[in-house]
Amino acid sequence: MRDYCIKPADPEDLDAARAVMLDTVYRDFGTGYVPRWHGDIIDPAAAYLAPPRHTLLVAVDRRDGSVVGTGAVDSRGPAHPPNPRHVAERYPSGRTAQLRRVYVRPEHRRQGIARQLVDALLDFVAADGGYRAVYLHTDPSVPGAEAFWRSVGKAVHDEREDPGGPGNEVVHFEVPLVGGERRA
Repeated sequence: MRDYCIKPADPEDLDAARAVMLDTVYRDFGTGYVPRWHGDIIDPAAAYLAPPRHTLLVAVDRRDGSVVGTGAVDSRGPAHPPNPRHVAERYPSGRTAQLRRVYVRPEHRRQGIARQLVDALLDFVAADGGYRAVYLHTDPSVPGAEAFWRSVGKAVHDEREDPGGPGNEVVHFEVPLVGGERRA
């Protein structure tokens, strides 16, 4: 088993973090870069390093120093549209920590990296003290994504079940917080 370090991204990590994120949206999501969805990927410093309540973490392979995973928090709740109105209302900006860009390179998956990233992100959220909820959404067509997030949080809306046929085929999750501490 390899040894990984989870740490806050610094400016020197941004190109490698961007590469992990772009590779994921092209390979796993099949969407490629879509400006209205992925602007934070192009400028992660503005999105995650500059705002005080945001963060970008990287997973670094200690063997060669390469960035093999990413995970971020921002204080923007889900927007409506494209997300369902009731989801956007339940998770307002400023009070909601949104987990974003939890991505691990395929050759490094199944090593516990995503879980370590999420644990560190949730520690960041708890330390902030101002967040009242942790929200994320995932594409269930990505192998392993839905099962992973169900092991971390609770599904609050599954767009595949919406009346009138599938919506965006996105599953929305909440990761519980209790008194600023994560529920075990």
